[in-house]
Order: sequence, then C-alpha cells, then structure tokens
Amino acid sequence: MDIAGGVAIVTGGASGLGNATATALTERGAQVVLLDLPSSDGTAAAERIGNGTLFVPVDVTSPDDVANAVNRAGELGHLRAVVNCAGVATPGKVLGRTGPLPLEEFERVVRINLVGTFNVIRLAAQKMLDSDPLGEERGVIIDTASVAAFDGQIGQPAYAASKGAVAALTLPVARELARHLIRVVTIAPGIFETPMMAGLPEEAQRSLGQQVPHPSRLGKAAEYAALACHIIDNPMINGETIRLDGAIRMGPK
Repeated sequence: MDIAGGVAIVTGGASGLGNATATALTERGAQVVLLDLPSSDGTAAAERIGNGTLFVPVDVTSPDDVANAVNRAGELGHLRAVVNCAGVATPGKVLGRTGPLPLEEFERVVRINLVGTFNVIRLAAQKMLDSDPLGEERGVIIDTASVAAFDGQIGQPAYAASKGAVAALTLPVARELARHLIRVVTIAPGIFETPMMAGLPEEAQRSLGQQVPHPSRLGKAAEYAALACHIIDNPMINGETIRLDGAIRMGPK
C-alpha cells in the first residue's frame, strides 16, 4: 500500500518506537495522528515531526478516548494505517520480597498492553470501512508484541503474558478482517533503545546489547520504523508476528 496521502494513527507516538514510526510515515507522505497520554510530550513531538502531524491525548484503554481520536483521524482523510506502540513493561515476580505480586499490578500491564491494543484495533478497523479500497487493500494494522512473548524472563509474567496475547491475536484478527481488505501484522522487537531502556546505566545498556548475536548492540527505533513501513508497503505480509531482534533468545534472567 502506498501510504502517501493517507492517514496513519500511531499510539505511543510521543516517544520511542512510536515516535520514530510516526516520523518515518510522515516522510512517506502520510498525515499522522499521534496518540499518547495527556501527560506525555505529545504536543512537542507533533511539532517536531511537523507536516501537519496531530497529537490527540488518549488513554488507549478508554473506549471514549480512542473513539474520539479515531474519529478525528477520519476527519483528516482515509484512515489507511494504524501502528500500536503504546505499552508498559512494569516488572514483578509472582513471589516477591513482600509476598505475592499484587493482582492489580498484573491487571494493569495486561490492560494497557493487551486490552488497549485490542481497543484501538476494533475502533480503527471500523473506521477503515469508511474508506474505499486502495488497489487490493483498504488498510493495515500493525501491533507491537515483544520477544518476551516467546522468551519471557523471570520477573516478566505480566509483560510476557500481555505480549504473548498480542501475538496470539494476530492471526485470528487478520483472518477475520481479510474480507474487509484489512491486513493485521505484529512486530516482536528484541532489546531496543527506548525511553525505558535509557533509564538504565550506560554499562547495563552495553551489556544488554552484547547479548544480541548480530548486530551486537541495542536495536534502534528507526529500524523498527523501517519494518513498519515495509509491512505497509508489502501486501503479502499478513497474519504474521515478525521477530526483530538480531537473533537474540533471552535467558531466564
């Protein structure tokens, strides 16, 4: 699909993988709508990207927030692409130093990463039906899982479960939306340079990067964005979860 002239929504677009993707899509001629929390740097991020990029503050778990954002995107033109990058990676062991993991902490991670992703999928897919097909397809939805979906480490039960569920959503939703000419694909990144990673000491970041077989470094947000753009371009990529990880397989901890 040629995204030029179309509208693209990017959740978690104020920083990290989402911001890099929004920038890349804008450079390809898309009208981009950034979705992120009201407390985020979304307004400034949209101004930096330029070219009419719009920031809409949302909580992705809120039906009303996402419905409003999707409707605003639809007012700008044909919604052709959605990239779901919003998520959290809050750690927590099943049995920690103070006892069992509080259930609300597990639920929060799953609600943001899984329920929030599905909330955007369902409302964006409905909005895509308002647009006529562009060639042989109408739109593309890209979700973000993680290698933790397959190689979950100690302390990641909530994160791994939520990302595993995002990966599991991919094929059934792609099969369902195929009749509407909407593709669904998931990217499972490995260890990437993100704001969450930036909080670690430089030595820790270097150590993590050295665990990647090749290239032996942290992934760059622009590399995630490049894959997202290729998925949009290539109509035969559908119903698949693609690992983007330099061949890393995470150890138990």
